[in-house]
Amino acid sequence: MSRLCATVLILESMVIALAIVPAVKLEDVSAPGAALAGGLAAILAIGLAAVARRRLPWTLTGGSVLQILIIAAGSVIPVMYILGGIFLLLWITGIWLGYRAERAT
Repeated sequence: MSRLCATVLILESMVIALAIVPAVKLEDVSAPGAALAGGLAAILAIGLAAVARRRLPWTLTGGSVLQILIIAAGSVIPVMYILGGIFLLLWITGIWLGYRAERAT
């Protein structure tokens, strides 16, 4: 399960980082504010992915909070509602499949 959750978080960190430029150019968000918020969220996702194998409960909790924050970012960049929803579904599916695979072994 930790590998699947880490993969979702790494992919999500890329999407978060790539959302910084549209936030500045299309939504008139200040560049330093967008870079700070997006950078911190991307670093959080990478950090959670890095500790997924050793501290899975932290990763599951932190990743779930991150999913909510990314959906909330839709108030600034409306497309993040959709992308956040997609990653929330991937996150839930990863947790479900991980538990299912662990129970099978």
